[in-house]
Amino acid sequence: MKVALAYSGGLDTTVSIPWLKEKYGAEVITVTVDVGQDEDFAAIEERALSAGASKHYFIDAKREFVENYIKPCIMANGLYEDEYPLGTALARPLIATKTVEVALKEGCDAVAHGCTGKGNDQLRFDTT
Repeated sequence: MKVALAYSGGLDTTVSIPWLKEKYGAEVITVTVDVGQDEDFAAIEERALSAGASKHYFIDAKREFVENYIKPCIMANGLYEDEYPLGTALARPLIATKTVEVALKEGCDAVAHGCTGKGNDQLRFDTT
């Protein structure tokens, strides 16, 4: 079994790598999508590979995020509770899409993410 994991480099997605390997005997390919966040992407890749990922993809999707997600949202005056920008919520479908693209390219059997039921990110990933 081969799994593409949407990988942020945080605790939840990092522990997902050995868990997927142990529970399912999966080869795990991690996918990190840059939508403009301030992260050390080299360190994220190193963390993924150290945790047992067989391969890591870094995808620069900033331009696509701005053009296809942020710009239309601004034009629609899209705010959460009329106050908060929707950047995080808008990023999830793009991250999911890019992860699926890698999964198809790599011939993966599944796509995974590390979102827990604590927030609504899990819903955003699962319904994309």
